[in-house]
Order: sequence, then structure tokens, then C-alpha cells
Amino acid sequence: MQSLQSSTFSVAVIALATCAPLFAAPCENLIAQSSEKAKIVTAESVPAGASPVLPAFCRVAAILLPTSDSEIRMEIWLPLANWNGKLHASGNGGWSGAINPAALAAAVRRGYAAAMSDLGHEGGSARFALGHPEKLIDYGYRATHEMAVTAKAITAAFYGRPPRLSYFNGCSAGGRQGLMEAQRFPADFDGIVAGSPGLNWTGRAMLSMWIAQAAHKNEASYIPPSKYPLVHQAVLRACDARDGIKDGVLEDPTVCNFDPAEIKCADADGPKCLTRSQTETAQAIYSPPKDSRTNRIIFPALERGSELGWATMAGPQPFGTGLDLFKYVVFRDPAWDYRSFNFDADVTRTAEAENGILNAMNPNLKEYSARGGKLIQYHGWSDPQIAPRASVTYYEGVLEKLGGKKNVEDFYRLFMVPGMAHCGGGDGTSNFDMLDALENWVEHGRPPDQIVASRVSDTGIVDRTRPLCPYPQRAQWKGTGSTDEAQNFVCAVGNRR
Repeated sequence: MQSLQSSTFSVAVIALATCAPLFAAPCENLIAQSSEKAKIVTAESVPAGASPVLPAFCRVAAILLPTSDSEIRMEIWLPLANWNGKLHASGNGGWSGAINPAALAAAVRRGYAAAMSDLGHEGGSARFALGHPEKLIDYGYRATHEMAVTAKAITAAFYGRPPRLSYFNGCSAGGRQGLMEAQRFPADFDGIVAGSPGLNWTGRAMLSMWIAQAAHKNEASYIPPSKYPLVHQAVLRACDARDGIKDGVLEDPTVCNFDPAEIKCADADGPKCLTRSQTETAQAIYSPPKDSRTNRIIFPALERGSELGWATMAGPQPFGTGLDLFKYVVFRDPAWDYRSFNFDADVTRTAEAENGILNAMNPNLKEYSARGGKLIQYHGWSDPQIAPRASVTYYEGVLEKLGGKKNVEDFYRLFMVPGMAHCGGGDGTSNFDMLDALENWVEHGRPPDQIVASRVSDTGIVDRTRPLCPYPQRAQWKGTGSTDEAQNFVCAVGNRR
């Protein structure tokens, strides 16, 4: 009997050790981890929640002070049980100075210690940068790095060991953060997902001015949103079937040469045509802004297929994220008028104001590759906010810098998503798990040769699945079977007609 009792006790101890880690320090004691440059302001145990389902965790909030004008707020949520031994950091959006509890909760539910910062300011405007150059640097790249270093230290203090792996996952401005990390701080993360990245922050802002000036050249130039579907359907009629199937999505919009003049009104304005002025605006949206002195393309244009999202940049007001760059960083004048932007004189001024702080365009990822880091970048072909060819241009720049595909595909892959808008949505298969693909690559050595994505209908039903393919491959139908099922497609380069 005594032997049985001893055996039962041993099993119970093993089970307890498996389910609940032996913490190096109680949650509340993490307050003592404060330093001059990283002040812990909150350390509290949060019980499990039922709605939404969330395990119990230790919530730590800190203020990072790398410079005298810095105030970077961050949080890290540490699971009280079943920690997977890894750190997950989430990216931000636009000029956003906010910590998103939903992003932290999603990572904690997957077993991660989850971290996020406000990039050193509050609010969604770039107003914080006016007169505060150090805060602009915090936003540009320093805050994410400081958060990563501090999050690892807090994790080690709580669990008694540092995370065995660290991941970063972000889209839009968050995608820019991820690429900046790979370029500037390659030791911070073992794996990075960089979605729809605003890597050329100034170029995208200049595109927004280009489109706003075209759309508001005069009253007649504005295209009412009621005509966006008209243009979109004309694009599909012209180019949808070029990939061999007619499915309401352009697999590769770069081969579509639809000209809005094809639907120009013959006589008076009407709901089924574009006026001459509206036609010129649509043509400008499809045309990249250029420096007229050098004929150099400043930033790629929006693609055919993006029409349903044109209100982002061609709406009643200029795109706010782009406008803020010029008001508070370039011209430092809150009253600055976008109509005054000069694509000859002001391009250089914009580059000088940015000064390497915001643009994540360095193609030299050799150090990130050398230390074993993996990078997945994705971008929707119908993105109406960040021109998708910016991602293609960057990817091709990395190939050129590192000596071709053979030196790149083992650590970096780009996935272009047909029909997807900005970071999601659109007519394509825009539901996928890039983090899962990245984990399999980093932890099991399985590179993502394809990633199955789905489209969910308005009623919540999955009505299409497709493989997403590493660029320059694209999904090609085998010729048999439903075109709404991923199994009937293969990834291949094929002909780009």
C-alpha cells in the first residue's frame, strides 16, 4: 500500500509540473525588474476568462525610456500554464500608438508569451513627431527593438529561462516593422511574418498625394464611389479569364492592360460610363508617380482589380496616413495643403526628412539569413492602400543583392494573394495562417512550398480554397475538378500572358 501511495504521489507531481510551470518569480514580484531605462508599472495575475476564452496569465506593463524624449509603453502577457516556450510580438497599423489586447490574447491562446508596444506615442496621427525627432526614431525602428529585448528579459525573469524562439507578426505598418527588424536587428526574432508591408513609407505617401491631386484636380475629376463597381467589372471582363479560369479574381494583374478609356462616355455622363475627366483620374490611379526630371518611378501604381477600394486614396479627402507624413515630418506644418506637393522639388525634401528612419528598404538580409532567421512576406494583389508591386520590387532587390533565388529561398519567401485587399478582405482567398507556416519552417525545417487559403462568404461558409504560391509561382488549375478547391491547383511559374 505504501508503495502504491508513493507511486501515486510521484505521478501527481509529474502531472503538476507538466501543467503549471514552476515560476522563477511570482507575477507581482516582476515589479522589481524595473530599471532606469525600463520601468515596470504593472505586474498582475489575470484569471482565465470565458468570453472570449482566454487562459490565466501574468500581465506586465512597462515604460521604456531609451532616450530623454522617449516614452514607449509595452505589455507582455505571460501564460500561467502551458507556456509553449516561445515569444510572440505583434505589429501595429498606420501611425497607431496603441496596444491591441485582441492581438495579445490571440497569441496567449496559442501558448505564447505575447508582447506589443505603442511605438512610443498615443493616438493614430503623426502629430507626435512634430518637434520630437527621437519619438520619430522610436516609431521608425527603435521601439520594436527595445520591446523585443525587454520582453525576452521579463520572460526569462518570470519563467526562469528565456524564450527558446521568438516570432514577430504584423501587417501594413506592422509588416514594415517586421522588415525593419530583419534589416536592423537580425538577432531579435527567429521568424518574421511581414504582411502587406508599408516598407516604402514615403513612396506610399507620395502615391497618395498623386492620386488625391488627380481625383481633385477639379470638381469633374472626382469619381463617385457608385462607379467603382463599374470599373471593376470592366477590368474583370477584360482580364479575368487570362489565367485559364473565370472566377472573379485576377491571378496576376500585372498582365492586365485594361484602359479606362474603354468605358468612357460617348455623350453625357451616366451610371454605366466614365466622363473624360473621370477617365483621366482612373488612368492616373493605374499610373505610377514619377519624378519628371529623371523619369524615375517614385512608387508603383495600384493594380487593376483594386477598384472597389479606391475610396482609400481617391475619396473625398486625401489618405490620412500619407497626409500626416507631410504635415508633421516633411513640412512640419499642420496646415500644409496637399495640393502644393510638387513631384519635382519635393521628392528630395521628403527623402531628406525621412533620413532612413521610416523606410525598410535595405535588401541586404545576409545577416538575418546567416543566423538562421526565416521571413514570410505576403501582399494582396488588390491592395488599394499599399501598391503590391512594392513587395515584388523589394523581393527582387533581395534576390539581386544576395545572388539569386538559390541564396534566398531557404530563408525568405514572398506570397502574393490574388484578389486580396489590404491585409485581408476582397474577392480572393484571404484567410490563411502565415504564423503556422512560419512555425513549421523554423521549428521543423519545412519550407512553405504552398499555403492553403480560403474565402469565407457573407454567411460564414467557406466557399473557395486555393493554394498561395511562393512568388513568382502562381496557382494554376490542373484542368479537372472544381476551381473552388485547392487540391485541383498546382504552383508553377507558367506563362504570364
